[in-house]
Amino acid sequence: MDINASKWRPREALLAAVRGLAIAVAMLPVSVVCLVFVVVSVALLPLGVGFLTTPAVLGAVRGYADKRREIAEEWGGVRIVGVYREVPEGAGPWRRTLTMISDPQTCRDLRWLGADLLPGFASALLPALLAVYALEGLTMPFGLWKAYGDDPYWYAFVPVSGTASALAAAVLGAGCLALALRYNQALLMAHFRLTRALLGSSHDELTRRVRVLTETRRAAVDTSAAELRRIERDLHDGAQARLVAMGMDLGTIEALIEQDPARAKALLSQARRNSAEALEELRDLVRGIHPPVLAERGLSDAVRALALRMPLPVEVDVDLGGRLDAPVESAAYFAVSELLTNAVKHAGADRVWVDLCHADGVLRISVTDDGRGGAAVGAGSGLAGVERRLGTFDGVLAVSSPVGGPTMATLEIPCALS
Repeated sequence: MDINASKWRPREALLAAVRGLAIAVAMLPVSVVCLVFVVVSVALLPLGVGFLTTPAVLGAVRGYADKRREIAEEWGGVRIVGVYREVPEGAGPWRRTLTMISDPQTCRDLRWLGADLLPGFASALLPALLAVYALEGLTMPFGLWKAYGDDPYWYAFVPVSGTASALAAAVLGAGCLALALRYNQALLMAHFRLTRALLGSSHDELTRRVRVLTETRRAAVDTSAAELRRIERDLHDGAQARLVAMGMDLGTIEALIEQDPARAKALLSQARRNSAEALEELRDLVRGIHPPVLAERGLSDAVRALALRMPLPVEVDVDLGGRLDAPVESAAYFAVSELLTNAVKHAGADRVWVDLCHADGVLRISVTDDGRGGAAVGAGSGLAGVERRLGTFDGVLAVSSPVGGPTMATLEIPCALS
């Protein structure tokens, strides 16, 4: 056996033994109870009672399976995707039962429950057994076998009845310890992979991906429609109204130019002001659609320009080695703009820090403020809009905002530099 220091990790081996024991001892009774309830509830279907109990029982099984998925990802880094068929809203017991029973994921859940009673239990318990067996063998030379009087103490195939046999048991225990140190983590990972083989499937991953794409496409369409309505409203209420007023002023000027030059001169001055204000509003509108600085100089300079317009100090640190695709730059820019606006309007912050970097094919942006905190991603909030905008590009938003602050929002968008 190759004694590699990187593979002999006592802490990881002990942790794997404890976690495996916890799964075997704590989870096995739950698996038994769930399986018994499922069998009884399904058996009651012909009597009609099962249609009332089965949805609740299968819902509990789903919750238990989701918990085991969380444990597999948290303790072993094994991600198990579970996509369940949606139950129609307002459906009655009969339809709910048929929908859940006919769901392929439900079949996988039940198959996993059955396997969890034997191979799942054994694969989870094996790391703990190795550790306990090693400890038992190593303690044999200290006289544990003497507690059995004249009868030998059987340790595996070694009858321990004296010093020599106790030393032989200790050697066997040392071998078990070596196996535990070397393979405990791998044995626990084998349990998680068995769970994944029973609970997950590539079809589920594809289904989940299609669902995510459908939701992000719907969100993108809704966002685009809302943006078009905003542009139309801004044009109608702002620049268009001013241009109409300016046209009316020019018509009046044309009528007064000969009769009342002073009045015509005053109206010309007003028309000039209206044209300047209309031009400024059009510039703001264009900046809201796609800022010229973003198109001409990229995300880095656009964020710096955005920071200069903020009414509080904003420090910008950029580490980008090139340009991003235009849609990604636009999404990132408006996400940063929304976060800075939140810091000014709602957080009561005195200072904001913005960091942009690109590494491992991912654009990462963090916006941190020293405000009052308490920000949350929820329906109706600006952060929910940011999350929808990023979702179009498979991006994610994470927010840490304890009450009292500080607030840190982190954006990640998979993309490439050009």
